[in-house]
Amino acid sequence: TGDSWYNNLNRPSWQPPGFIFGIIWPYNFIVLGIAAFAIGQRASKPVALTYLAFFALSVFAALLWAYQFYRPHNLTVAAIALVGTAVLTLPMTYILFTISLPLAIAVMPYQVWVAIAATLSWTYRSLNQL
Repeated sequence: TGDSWYNNLNRPSWQPPGFIFGIIWPYNFIVLGIAAFAIGQRASKPVALTYLAFFALSVFAALLWAYQFYRPHNLTVAAIALVGTAVLTLPMTYILFTISLPLAIAVMPYQVWVAIAATLSWTYRSLNQL
């Protein structure tokens, strides 16, 4: 944001160290890309479109979180958006389990990560009533 707002926030004691973010996000993006490609190749058209719709909605919700968190600093809307992201990944993971067990397992860290991130976002909200 170009200011010290984020650095001045009260942080939860259990927040993962910064380097974890640099490892998990690239992994998640690569695996999600591979999964989307595989769904497009292996699934029926209705299943592929359903998966991609949930994927697109989850990306929108994640971007909404980023905007709300870092721009207007609306931690409540940001936390709700990230919970939405986590919920939207559930049907994606289910569809992957019906198409490819290895891919479904590979995407599980994303499911876990967005659940942790949603909890972290709610904790930021609680610690920093803005």
